[in-house]
Amino acid sequence: MTSSPAAPGSRLASRLGFSDRVFIGRAARRVADQIEVGLDLVENGLAEDLRVADSVADAASRYLYEAGGKRIRPVLALLTAQLGEGNIPAVIDVAKALEMTHLGSLYHDDVMDGADRRRGVPAAHAVWGNSVAILTGDILFSRASQLMSRYGDRAIRLQADTFERLVMGQLHETVGAQPGDDPIEFYIQVLADKTGSLIAAATQGGVIFSNAPAEYEEPLRVYGEKVGVAFQLLDDVIDLSAKPEETGKVPGTDLRAGVPTMPYLLLKTETDAASAALAAQIDEGVARIADGADPAILDQPLAELRDHAVTQKTLDLARTWTRDAIGALAPLPKGTVREALTRFAESLADRSS
Repeated sequence: MTSSPAAPGSRLASRLGFSDRVFIGRAARRVADQIEVGLDLVENGLAEDLRVADSVADAASRYLYEAGGKRIRPVLALLTAQLGEGNIPAVIDVAKALEMTHLGSLYHDDVMDGADRRRGVPAAHAVWGNSVAILTGDILFSRASQLMSRYGDRAIRLQADTFERLVMGQLHETVGAQPGDDPIEFYIQVLADKTGSLIAAATQGGVIFSNAPAEYEEPLRVYGEKVGVAFQLLDDVIDLSAKPEETGKVPGTDLRAGVPTMPYLLLKTETDAASAALAAQIDEGVARIADGADPAILDQPLAELRDHAVTQKTLDLARTWTRDAIGALAPLPKGTVREALTRFAESLADRSS
């Protein structure tokens, strides 16, 4: 017996990670329908806009797009656009541009982090090499800029400012905190730049380019940035997961590559001897891996870090950022959009369970 296709509200709720209770009722289903229509336009547009005449560039440019993804940034842009005129061409193009920017950043991140897999497939640099992966990311950034340039200075500035923050976040993550910097505050700013800025551009962009009331723009920018920080803090916990078949990543990928995460940074602030010894083990392992040792030498220390109290502290910190994100939504009118944004933020913690 053939099963019936899922209702639009169910499909949308699945993308955002919560139950479809938000989309019960005629008005709510209309919102879900509109977002699904918009997502079809985004998907079809991306499939076309990512084509490149050169065969190598074409295959590489479409590689991570075709690997899948929930398209969270386009979904958020389309969702907040329902506060205005909805799926008008500018909103669709901005949603596509932001997804291209996100995809381009993944090519670069995987090279810099030495990640072997992304979205369940080999990372692009593992297929074509570092140079092709980096240049492919650049192609995606240029295509995103072309789309945004259709809508004047405001769109160009949003894209440029977001891109600059992405780059600065990656730069600061690479060079690390400097003398006099608080390591925890420094890292939170890295997360705000690397992850929060692009999610904020999506929630903010949906308002701007749907001609929604201007007073919604700043609350949604703040919401997006705080959700992005919470998302990445939870990703730090997921990075320690012992279930690579679910996460698509080797446990501890970031730390093995020498990239500090919040559990590690919190561990360094602990004063007990056991925590200090574990931090020293991790530091030694990272140094040995950089010199060519088998990354598996960190398996046991990272398992201990996963079970350490600092990992729970990271979860608690993520929940604080989630609550603050929801609080930023207070100026929005009550209704499906606000409820969906609230449920999305609340559902983030489920990613770490």
